[in-house]
Amino acid sequence: MKIILTHEVSGLGAAGDVVDVKDGYARNYLIPRNFAIRWTKGGEKDVEQIRRARKIHEIATIEQANEIKARLEGVKVRLAVRSGDAGRLFGSVTQADVASAIKASGGPDVDKRRIELGSPIKTLGAHETSVRLHPEVAAKVNIEVVAA
Repeated sequence: MKIILTHEVSGLGAAGDVVDVKDGYARNYLIPRNFAIRWTKGGEKDVEQIRRARKIHEIATIEQANEIKARLEGVKVRLAVRSGDAGRLFGSVTQADVASAIKASGGPDVDKRRIELGSPIKTLGAHETSVRLHPEVAAKVNIEVVAA
């Protein structure tokens, strides 16, 4: 199925890209979460509008991305969550939790969709996450998960 991405999807493309994906992936994941719309001949007009909006919202230069990267990597992020006796969490830490913890720690405002956790965080301790700031720049953020 041919779709137009409306948001950046890791491993697939950026907003405004026209990509071909399997039908189920588009119908069950991308379209319901508003990450994409179906491609149509009329939708080609929307591609330019999406690309212009992406240019406005994205970090324009590598220098800006490196500046934000330095600020992110200098922030000590502590996240207090409920946990059991063995250090396992009740649930897991999400991208939204990480974004709000970065903001609360005095770091820059980060979009939760740019945070890549890798595997879900389900234990206490130190964890490393990645924040995609620019296609060529990613910041490593160390998060300390502590018991609440």
